[in-house]
Amino acid sequence: MMSESGFRLGAARPAWRMAAAVAAGLGVGSLTGSLADGARAAEAMPSVDLTMTTENGAATCAPAELRLPAESDVSIRVQNKSTSQIVLTAPQIFENKNVLHHDGDVVHVASNDGYTVKQNGQGEIRVRTIAAGQYPYGCTSVNDRSQPFRGTLTLSPAAR
Repeated sequence: MMSESGFRLGAARPAWRMAAAVAAGLGVGSLTGSLADGARAAEAMPSVDLTMTTENGAATCAPAELRLPAESDVSIRVQNKSTSQIVLTAPQIFENKNVLHHDGDVVHVASNDGYTVKQNGQGEIRVRTIAAGQYPYGCTSVNDRSQPFRGTLTLSPAAR
């Protein structure tokens, strides 16, 4: 049976054709382009790699000095090469208002100053850095809190 417009009534259209028609009508092609642009922007984000280990139960982080641009979106990629959970702290930097995203084997700690990185874990923490200056950062093994590692986070004015 045919309708006045020439379509068979009751005939099912393939789902992909309907989805394509809806996508075209909504301009989804331009939306997927903007998502790709966002992914490229994340790849261009300044980043630093931080490796955590333990020696005689005490945590160490390398490098001891982290250098990043101030007042910028940055990525901190962490890798814990120990069999102990390690807490990475950076007062002010890891406050909720500055955290953009975290992923992997990292958990935001209740103090709002750091992240616990699971044993033999890795992950990424994206933050908005604060004003230029030098700030302390640290690593502490959850098994031996008596010997925290202390490093320096140097935030330099961003290039304009």
